[in-house]
Amino acid sequence: MQSINPYNNQLIAEYTEMTLEETSAAVDLNYEAWQSWRNTSFKHRAKLMKKAAGVLRKNKSKLSKLITLEMGKRIAEAEAEVEKCAWVCEFYAEKAEVMLADEAIETDGQKSMAIFQPIGPVLAVMPWNYPFWQVYRFAAPALMAGNAGLLKHASNVQGCALAIEKVFVEAGFPKDIFRSLIIGSSKVKAVIANSKVRAVTLTGSEYAGSQVASAAGKYLKKSVLELGGSDPCVVLADADLNEAARVGVISRMLTTGQTCIAAKRFIVVEEVAEVFIGKMKREMEKLKAGDPLHPSTTLAPLSKRNFVDEIHKQVIDSVGQGAECLLGGEVEETGCFYPPTILTKVTPEMPVFYEETFGPVAAVITVKNEDEAIKVANDSLFGLGAAIWSKDIEKGERLARQIEAGAIFINGIVKSDPRLPFGGIKNSGYGRELSDYGIKEFCNIKSIWVK
Repeated sequence: MQSINPYNNQLIAEYTEMTLEETSAAVDLNYEAWQSWRNTSFKHRAKLMKKAAGVLRKNKSKLSKLITLEMGKRIAEAEAEVEKCAWVCEFYAEKAEVMLADEAIETDGQKSMAIFQPIGPVLAVMPWNYPFWQVYRFAAPALMAGNAGLLKHASNVQGCALAIEKVFVEAGFPKDIFRSLIIGSSKVKAVIANSKVRAVTLTGSEYAGSQVASAAGKYLKKSVLELGGSDPCVVLADADLNEAARVGVISRMLTTGQTCIAAKRFIVVEEVAEVFIGKMKREMEKLKAGDPLHPSTTLAPLSKRNFVDEIHKQVIDSVGQGAECLLGGEVEETGCFYPPTILTKVTPEMPVFYEETFGPVAAVITVKNEDEAIKVANDSLFGLGAAIWSKDIEKGERLARQIEAGAIFINGIVKSDPRLPFGGIKNSGYGRELSDYGIKEFCNIKSIWVK
């Protein structure tokens, strides 16, 4: 398994994949560590989780550089990612005990309650685009709930996987309570089949989600899936167009557009479409490609060359069907950079209308009014996030209730936040991460009735 720098195509490191026997042994050790961990107090777990936050911050420079080298995002984004991981550790260290407190329920019994108990080792199949954050948003609540964690990370970020494991060790967590499994996708089903693994969570593609869900269903394991998105950014006639364009471009370009909750379909009321598109174009023209380790770089490479080829095909096919390429759309024969691209006159027969675009390509769809905007926003197989831009907050909230998605942000960037439930509907997956909903996903919600 190789880790290759997408900026210069240089080999960073090679890793030997674990055999099935080695993987099974690691699961056994993880399960044994859980036997003691499940009985520890919230106070004890919180102490260690806060130490993990401290370890992350102490090593932020080194860890963020590792993220940038392995998957290519700008160093400032990598540093923010490590900081966010420290935040989620502190959040659950402070909130888990209250979130999982016994819940009294009035019944015909003398006393009734629901209690929340750990279920055991949870396997996380994680992607490369947020190699630290995706893991910690699962691991912090899972470990604070008293579960154990197993990580199958993306093949190109194995250095990050081992670094995450090391953070927990350095923070004083029991040996083996969190293990990184250096395995490829072909071995995931065998791990899910292991009777000591009690649940699985995946962030990734629709295909990967369907494969994991199928295996989890076969072996009757709980699963949570966070899959792709084709998030609409709805710009109404009364929007602050300067702010909508500025924040919209930031949302589209986070991690060079390789984000599930990035703004991808810009649905703009025709009354302001020309002005908004002009402002968006000027914002995207400011971006300059360069070394993602350099602080002045504003456009990083995509993580792999085949991702460049895939998104360019979506652009070329859409232009061939009538889309107008207002900016970008041209690609070098080698390298992992793709230019900021704006496609206008986008219609339903084009790939960028329905497919997820995982790169710096903005599809602009012009509509007559807000009713048509909501109809187009919902005309998608996905339902992860969405944004609405309007100065009329009451109207924004009313329209937010009509959009089919797991999260709607009014006049702001769609983001994950430990305080809010995160997840999608339709082909964007099921279940929730973060907040109290996320920590309860991998708990046995047990009823106790007394008379």
